[in-house]
Amino acid sequence: MTAGRTLNTLSQEWGTPDKYVRAVREVLGGQIALDPCSNEYSIVHADNEYRLPTHDGLRDSWNFPTIYVNPPYGIDKERGTSIRKWLCRCAEAHKEHKAVVLALVPVATNTRHWKNYVFGSAAAVCFLYDTRLKFLVNGQNGGKGAPMSCAMIYWGKDFDRFQSVFRRFGAVVDLRPLKGQKFGEDSENGQMELDFGEQEEEDED
Repeated sequence: MTAGRTLNTLSQEWGTPDKYVRAVREVLGGQIALDPCSNEYSIVHADNEYRLPTHDGLRDSWNFPTIYVNPPYGIDKERGTSIRKWLCRCAEAHKEHKAVVLALVPVATNTRHWKNYVFGSAAAVCFLYDTRLKFLVNGQNGGKGAPMSCAMIYWGKDFDRFQSVFRRFGAVVDLRPLKGQKFGEDSENGQMELDFGEQEEEDED
């Protein structure tokens, strides 16, 4: 549920605000089977929680019916991870295990990870209207607002349900028409191919 970020050299766990946790549960029919980014301050209370160092959310199985992901937003050089790998796991879990997945991530539409694992893969995105979304810090309210715009991504089949819940929080965009279509061929880099294998470590476009 929570995303580890570093502030002023102090390690703190940034968690999803309660209103979004409740909305995620509403979309998922009340059950969150897996939270691969959990920690001791989690308010998601998923049926299964992966916490370092015992369980690594990027390595352990995501074969669960419903998943909520609030991943670390930065690059963890020690573990060699980035948000790109988390979004890859989201798209992979939906494609391979038919999991319904929601992920709270920064808006970065020009990056490789959005081109590969959101556009053409996810069913919908809600661009949240909260200008500076205030995450919970170590489980408590009152944290500073996020320095970036955030979005809730949805990999699933019930677009209408997602839209009916998340239209209260922002602009919901239907991404289903992008599935199986060619797009972006006239851009500098062309359309990205959906690839769940190893890629370059850079996240730039």
